[in-house]
Amino acid sequence: MRDNTWEPVWQFQHSIDCNVPRHFAWSYWTDIVNWIDPPASFHLDGPFDAGSRLTTSLPGQTLQSLIRFVVNGSRTDEAIIDMQLPGAILSFQWKFESLTEDRTRITQRLTLSGANGEALVAQASMLETSTPEGMQKLVAAI
Repeated sequence: MRDNTWEPVWQFQHSIDCNVPRHFAWSYWTDIVNWIDPPASFHLDGPFDAGSRLTTSLPGQTLQSLIRFVVNGSRTDEAIIDMQLPGAILSFQWKFESLTEDRTRITQRLTLSGANGEALVAQASMLETSTPEGMQKLVAAI
């Protein structure tokens, strides 16, 4: 699903700190039962691991994604999820970093690339508002 020959036409990054251990925040986030974002619903076709497919259902629209990369490190956990759009890829890179034993920094980096990426920049830029709001909700839920 990923075409690495395309440079991103849009990027956005946001970080937020969470007062829980990294392994707890990561375990919560990787359990898609916790992905509560009405009206969207989510279905994962296997474990939260590279190669698994994620389906996002919205009213009148179904979006397909692929978990491209997952790593559980000693101080950082990361995942990259690529969402297939018409002629483009919207990538969501999540990073969970231990700040202290009981404090985690969660960073989400979004990139839009592909032949049709320019045509989707206006829609993608709306994520600059909704991403921080969604991450605030995530931290509140954790």
